[in-house]
Amino acid sequence: MRIGILRTAMALAASVALLAACDSGSEPSQPAQKVNLTFWTWVPNIDAVVARWNAANPNIQVTASNQAQGDELVTKLLTADQAGNPPDLVQAEYQALPTLVSKDALADISAEVSAAKSDFADGVWQTVTLGTPAVYAVPQDVGPMMLYYREDEFTRLGLSVPKTWDEFAQAARTVRQKSRKQFLTTFSSNDPGWFVGLAQQAGAKWWGINGDAWSVSVNDAATKKVADYWGGLVSEGAVDDQPMYTPEWNKALNDGTLIAWPSAVWAPGVLSGNAADTKGKWKMAPMPQWTAGENSTGSWGGSSTAVTAKSKNKAAAAQFAVWLNTNAEATTLLVQQGGLYPASKSAQTGPALQKAPDFFSNQADFYTTAGAIATTAAGFTFGPNVNVTYSSYKDAFAKAITAKTPFASALDTMQQATVDDMKKNGFTVT
Repeated sequence: MRIGILRTAMALAASVALLAACDSGSEPSQPAQKVNLTFWTWVPNIDAVVARWNAANPNIQVTASNQAQGDELVTKLLTADQAGNPPDLVQAEYQALPTLVSKDALADISAEVSAAKSDFADGVWQTVTLGTPAVYAVPQDVGPMMLYYREDEFTRLGLSVPKTWDEFAQAARTVRQKSRKQFLTTFSSNDPGWFVGLAQQAGAKWWGINGDAWSVSVNDAATKKVADYWGGLVSEGAVDDQPMYTPEWNKALNDGTLIAWPSAVWAPGVLSGNAADTKGKWKMAPMPQWTAGENSTGSWGGSSTAVTAKSKNKAAAAQFAVWLNTNAEATTLLVQQGGLYPASKSAQTGPALQKAPDFFSNQADFYTTAGAIATTAAGFTFGPNVNVTYSSYKDAFAKAITAKTPFASALDTMQQATVDDMKKNGFTVT
């Protein structure tokens, strides 16, 4: 395993002639000879988007192959890379990028795609650079976090929408005082991505790169602040502690037992499927802030389009990656056909997002508000063993809830597990 992560991939000579076509306002240029690219992705109905590209680019033809996501895709790609036959492009979740880069499976495409940087929020772009001068992918979709709440229940209980986390805690206590059958929300020990988003908003920096070494601070002060906050609310019974995405959680959302959910922009789809009876009763607002007057959020989920290191047509693949995620027609199709919330700032205010989700038809400005929130997402660098850190989160926080021990100790367990695993696998950790 390569220890250093900063080595720049060798640029192809052919890329020089294609640089001008990489910005979002240009049509791609065509290579002299026909190029066939393969693209591993899990976006629904992606064929409609690819067909548009293929029709306009006869010399750069793309074939999409539907794949599973998460760890399964990472494992499959690494296997294909080792065998010497990976696809040219792959859809990669942001937290998977460091693992793939550390295994030399992705190309540095900074020369081909840097002109597109301005179309993405700084925090989003940081996730594809890993905090280095290199660029390993083009952002595709994002999951900025926001607060969802039952407007009818807030009115009935006399609650105001909390603008700070102190106000959120007081609202949680008020709910318990007025209705012992209800909770404002729940803390979930089975959703590390959710917790990461909360920590990001507070300024957490779990991983960093110092030369050829990694720094690891899963238990930094910002994250401990978040853990202590939620641990305190759970300990006093102000919020529930049942995990998300269970039948019990679905029922609690549907019957009004839970009346708020700090979640991501994709939450309307979850609510419509799991709490159908509450359609038109929810509203969305910016996340509560740690300090009054601040304006920041974290992210939960999202993915990018990367070019593999062993692709024989890196420059052409990079052109497609930029077009897919910045071209107005492409991003509109990704929204309408694929159900994604695009990373591109221009797409977030585009025609595909002018109408609110059907489940939120009572909030006409849903996507206008979401777009403004998305620009405030904090940057975050993931490490090469996110799977270990996430697994440790589930175990350590579940035990802390059961044993009623401080949540900060769970972070220390996560920190130790993360560092031990990285050292075991040959990474230099400072």
